[in-house]
Amino acid sequence: MNNSPGWASPGSAPSDEPDRGPQEQPDPQTAPDEPVGEQPAPPNWSKQQPPAGQWSSPAGIPAQGGARSRAGAIPQQGGWHGPQGGGGPAWGGGWSPAPPAAKPGVIPLRPLGVGEILDGAASTMRAHWRTVLGISLIVAAVSQTLITVVSGLWLPGRPPAPDTGSGPALRQALRDTGQALAGSAVTSLIGLLATLIATGLLTMVTSRAVLGRPVTTADAWQDARGQLPRLLGLLLLFPLMLFAIAAVGLTPGIILTSSGSLTPGLLLIVLGGLAGFVVSVWLAVRYSLASPALMLEKQGVIASMRRSAKLVRGSWWRVLGIQLLAFLIVALIESIIQIPATLIAFIVDGESLMDWANGTSDTTGWTFLIVIGIGAVISSALTFPISAGVTALLYMDQRIRREALDLELARAAGLSGYGTTATGTAGSDTPTDTTPGS
Repeated sequence: MNNSPGWASPGSAPSDEPDRGPQEQPDPQTAPDEPVGEQPAPPNWSKQQPPAGQWSSPAGIPAQGGARSRAGAIPQQGGWHGPQGGGGPAWGGGWSPAPPAAKPGVIPLRPLGVGEILDGAASTMRAHWRTVLGISLIVAAVSQTLITVVSGLWLPGRPPAPDTGSGPALRQALRDTGQALAGSAVTSLIGLLATLIATGLLTMVTSRAVLGRPVTTADAWQDARGQLPRLLGLLLLFPLMLFAIAAVGLTPGIILTSSGSLTPGLLLIVLGGLAGFVVSVWLAVRYSLASPALMLEKQGVIASMRRSAKLVRGSWWRVLGIQLLAFLIVALIESIIQIPATLIAFIVDGESLMDWANGTSDTTGWTFLIVIGIGAVISSALTFPISAGVTALLYMDQRIRREALDLELARAAGLSGYGTTATGTAGSDTPTDTTPGS
């Protein structure tokens, strides 16, 4: 019989440990006072030993070997089994894996891996596809229609208006540039509003999907509409903050360049731009969970940014990696849809692709813009749920790791008795915030 490492009971078979040689066993027919081999009897043991395999430790005396053995544990074929009649666990055939976590909805209620976060976002789309695609399609169709109209009316590429004046070419170039900037600002604002509405509604859909509850578009709107003005403030504040950081980094180089020091000024612009980029990325990751914190905890703009900073602290690189992976997936989906849509637009509109690439084509017909807009609607309908779902699930994962949110989610899902046994998911903080989606 093989024993636990470092310990062998008298009368048993020799241990198979590499640092122990085979021990000679006493012959049952040998007289008690006859020495066996050259080895003396161990301390406190009688020279008279029972036959092999019939020895057991006396009751009340702890087994020798410290943590290497447990009193009453009986090694059996197929693995170690706990004390007979006791309440301890038994492992047949080796160590058994921990029981799976409860999964009332699209994710298991435990700390999540990267694949589980991505799969949870996709599972939300599959489980509630009518609601998810309905919200995404409506928001994408309305916003892209407005963007197409603005692009056709304001952005360069359409036939320029006849110039009746005799102003210099610089004045015409400035007028075209101002017109392009105005059109880009309007389209960016429309896209921002579309992202705001889609993110708010889809975050509420994801929160209900985690609990395994049915959700409709009306339910999502009812839950989200009170927080949409605050979400607008958050989405406006963050780009302004990044713009201010970029301005601070570039202004010294621009001033130095305008004063006549071209080479030092350009070098300072490059260094300032690089520093501003690094700070912007750091802040973007630090506050990336502010949107779900604002929607699910019903907090204000500044409070949600503080919550995001607290949840990201110590996990910055992990949050960056997951968000970057989600961004690459979204970019890949958009490319798969938009590249064929662009080629179809050139074919349908009859415009030469080479002329457009060389910049000799100055016309962008409505047919071209409409086909491009259809492709943008399809890609947005697929990418809105991914980006919003990954961000919401990453927020919940961080709270599960730090604040034992899985216990709150289990109670909200109606899982009685969940968390009464130690599962090791609780963090150091006490969960004081409201349950997402409850």
